Amino acid sequence: MQTQRYQSLDVFRGATVALMILVNNPGSWAHIFSPLEHASWHGLTPTDLVFPFFLFAVGNAMSFVMPKMAQGTDANFWKKVTKRTLLIFGIGLFLNWSPFVKWSDGVLVFKQWENIRILGVLQRIALCYFFASVIIYYGKSKWALYIGAVILLLYWLLTTLLGAPGHPYSLSGYFGNAIDQSILGVTHIYKGEGVPFDPEGLTSTLPAIVQVIFGFLVGEYIQNKGKNFEMLSQLLLTGVILVLAGYIWDFSFPINKKIWTSSYVVYTSGLAMITLSVFIYLIEFRNAAGKWSYFFEVFGKNPLFIFVLSGFLPRVLALLRWEDHVNELGEKVYTSSLPWFYEHVCKNVYTDLRIGSLLYALCFIAFMAILAYLLDKKKIYIKV
Repeated sequence: MQTQRYQSLDVFRGATVALMILVNNPGSWAHIFSPLEHASWHGLTPTDLVFPFFLFAVGNAMSFVMPKMAQGTDANFWKKVTKRTLLIFGIGLFLNWSPFVKWSDGVLVFKQWENIRILGVLQRIALCYFFASVIIYYGKSKWALYIGAVILLLYWLLTTLLGAPGHPYSLSGYFGNAIDQSILGVTHIYKGEGVPFDPEGLTSTLPAIVQVIFGFLVGEYIQNKGKNFEMLSQLLLTGVILVLAGYIWDFSFPINKKIWTSSYVVYTSGLAMITLSVFIYLIEFRNAAGKWSYFFEVFGKNPLFIFVLSGFLPRVLALLRWEDHVNELGEKVYTSSLPWFYEHVCKNVYTDLRIGSLLYALCFIAFMAILAYLLDKKKIYIKV
């Protein structure tokens, strides 16, 4: 039986990619509207929904591919999954290291490997894809759900018992930090929190695997039930139940993106189901697709390439710099194309600098949308 196509899933995935690019490219990190910032620790903002939604979308896409893999041999499965995992992880590592040189005291110097962050967004996607694929391939849908539940409970137990007594869910008390530092080394870990701590660390990747499993199960369910209101209502109801369950779990295991708590997985997966239900209703049932949906859909057709380019392009352009002005100390201040655009165009639009910072991000996403549109028009789809 031929699988029905769901445009809503493409739009959902594309919207997630577009939002990932938007929140990762403000004009100034010092001037951001609060919904576009991550929660400082416990709790979440709309920005904290983007990454789990993307992992959920990875699982959705997997539900269309896995039946074909199941018809092949184990050797073929391992070859395909391992190759894709290594490619995505390698691209993430490349993005962290690129463009391999940087300006230092007016001179281009090589970025040394010992100071390069090993993990990141793409690396987490690669690891979650790999382990979720193995669990689903060998455990099938029924056991994948049970294994996912065990992972979430096990992570809660480990975080509680192995964390610092009295504050196991804090930045300083989180048990996974010591493990990440021991395996990866302090110099290879993200330090944006002021201390060596990686929000895409090894240990917090464990519950993130379940996000992909949830996405797979939902994608499989949608295909099996078909386009009818029973499917839609049950999907919506399940989403509401998971949101409530995640909210209740938050009282004992706080919702937290940076250590990717189990309550966070359940809560955001529920929100993803609700959001997907809305997309399915509008696009599949009401035929409300149009320019708004196509804008997001083109991102979903080349998600990895567009996301990588959005991170790579600003870093390369930053190497092409020129003297902008001389500061009050008589020192030359240099700029490049994108910072110049923010400082001399976007920043001056309004006195509230958050407006200019957001305008820059919107211009950047518009530029990436044009590239995604051109790729789609030429039928160029870059996959790994």
